[in-house]
Amino acid sequence: MVLCATGGPAGLLSELCQPGLRRSWAPGAEDPDGADRPQTGLVEGEGAALPVQRLRANLGDLPPFVGAYEHISRQLQRYVVNLSRMMTILDVAELTGLGWDTVKGIIKKRLAKDYAHIRLKDLRRLAIDEIYLGRKKKFVTLVIDQETGRIVWVGRGRAGDALHGFWRRLKASGAKIEAVAMDMSQAYAAAVARHLPNALIVFDRFHVMKLMNEKLDDLRRELVRDAQSQDAKVAIKGTRWLLLYRRDNLPKNKARALEDALKLNRPLATAYMLKEELALAWEQGSWEEMADFCSSWCEKAILSGIDQLMAMSESLTNHAEGILSYTVTRMTNGRMEGINRKIKTMLRVFYGLRDDDFLRLKLYALHESKHKLVG
Repeated sequence: MVLCATGGPAGLLSELCQPGLRRSWAPGAEDPDGADRPQTGLVEGEGAALPVQRLRANLGDLPPFVGAYEHISRQLQRYVVNLSRMMTILDVAELTGLGWDTVKGIIKKRLAKDYAHIRLKDLRRLAIDEIYLGRKKKFVTLVIDQETGRIVWVGRGRAGDALHGFWRRLKASGAKIEAVAMDMSQAYAAAVARHLPNALIVFDRFHVMKLMNEKLDDLRRELVRDAQSQDAKVAIKGTRWLLLYRRDNLPKNKARALEDALKLNRPLATAYMLKEELALAWEQGSWEEMADFCSSWCEKAILSGIDQLMAMSESLTNHAEGILSYTVTRMTNGRMEGINRKIKTMLRVFYGLRDDDFLRLKLYALHESKHKLVG
């Protein structure tokens, strides 16, 4: 293949051109582009056939606007990546005129470069949780940096087995972990105690209160089954979501319905009041104050004689050290719960995504996302 050069300084042409020039237009005819070219030094307006290989040799390095063996400029790739933070792959493809696979490939390449090696050395406080991704992908275990909110590990599966690779990398990084927040899972607690013996384990307030709400709902269902009158059954049955509210957050138009249901059933009223009281445990100022508060609460739960409350008392006793560690660290799993909501939004945006590696990279880059479901 040759490239025809018909303009430019005669010195450059004489250096690049080979003997045996071919005509680029007929002698005496006008230049096709309307230019007169006497400055070329070529006889009768003859063009110069330039071998492409010779021309490439004079260009030197690759063009700065495109990578080797790529057909899309770096500027367009950056544009696609920036759009992907706010739009679906399909939307980006339609806007740019590129194929869906091309857009996905650009995004995946950039994410693979940015998140090939995640720095762990500066980690101090972690949060561990699992999230359900659906029937096919099942569960993944996430580890986040509590201080920045970034995901630093995505492990397939759940419980301690999903963290094996993370412990190796964390040890190699030399990070000094002070505390780890988690739910009340014994599997995660045992794994942290084994690999981070000097770190405080903090059982998150959200998960403790979630367990309490589950006990309360279990009691409500039991009372509905045992209710003697239809009125009592209907009144209790309709309180499922009302019982989950904190007293301060209960809608004013729903307060009467909740009060009527509690009047009809003393065990339900007792359990609800103890649930409200338990939430005050995290407002205590010190380890000793919180320990006394929880001990008093457990005594009340046992004296109530309600099976669900006695079971909750046993759970608090068994996890007392992790719950009381909150007074030292003031850590919660609030960031993790926010991340879980963002992941659910992302999964709706990328519904049907089958590439597990791409999904893992998108999770690492979740803090960059600006997806928002509207309509």
